[in-house]
Amino acid sequence: MTDTSARPEWVYPKGSAAHGGWFVSLGGHDSPTEVPGWAHTGLRVADLGPGEGLALDAVAEERIVVPLSGSFRADAGGTTYALQGRASVFAGPTDVLYTGVRTDLTVIAEEGGRVAVASAPAKAEHPARHLRREEIPVELRGAGNCSRQVHNFGTPAALEADRFIVCEVLTPAGNWSSYPPHKHDEEKEGETALEEIYYFETRVAEDVPGPGPEGADPMGYQRVYASDERPIDVSAEVRSGDVVLVPYGWHGPAMAAPGYDLYYLNVMAGPGRVREWLISDDPHHGWVRRSWDAAEIDPRLPFGR
Repeated sequence: MTDTSARPEWVYPKGSAAHGGWFVSLGGHDSPTEVPGWAHTGLRVADLGPGEGLALDAVAEERIVVPLSGSFRADAGGTTYALQGRASVFAGPTDVLYTGVRTDLTVIAEEGGRVAVASAPAKAEHPARHLRREEIPVELRGAGNCSRQVHNFGTPAALEADRFIVCEVLTPAGNWSSYPPHKHDEEKEGETALEEIYYFETRVAEDVPGPGPEGADPMGYQRVYASDERPIDVSAEVRSGDVVLVPYGWHGPAMAAPGYDLYYLNVMAGPGRVREWLISDDPHHGWVRRSWDAAEIDPRLPFGR
């Protein structure tokens, strides 16, 4: 990852926030990396070989298990769930498991793979729920070169939870997502205050002509900038396993470079009374949404069909 303008606490190359077998461990109750002011969201990601597992204690945080590649068994509160996974994040939706609050969790890889566990400090009890991949709401958002695919498994409409909102977004090569730039850093009419985590994966696009390019370096870009007097200025080059934190400010676009598809897992939560994703567009760029009315959705979508 190349980042020339961000303070280090907002940008984490793969492995720079590793702990206890997780190559990403940020914001959880046992995560050692100190992020000043970060209080509402957490993320852990690990690569596990066949039969390998990791355990998390029962604490006052809710969690959702998201297989990124491969299939997993998850034991949550004494009940075992078989999570049918996928070959990669670009292969369509996956089973996910919401564990509820104060539930011990063990995740074990079947044949080996990569798994994410999103979390948020929480108090209210909600039942564990295994959402199978055929149940996951798939949304095609935007149009033209702003087309992207969203898997809304952890949004208020799809999942009963206490604090967090979790989804994943896939952006075809050359497209922009998380656009127009927007914010959700105030509790006010039409907006909710939410921290946000972006966890990235990248690949060479399948429609690249000719043989697989030797030495290719799949990458994308993420932008975050100030919406008020609080300073933030992120222009990050991202690759598989990298994380960008958005504590506040305008964020977007997330850019898929030509030749490379881009994926990100979003984890959001905040201090507000209502669990809802309400945003304000940067007024300089919000007009772009209206241009989509005359454009078609990118024919490369959906991924995983």
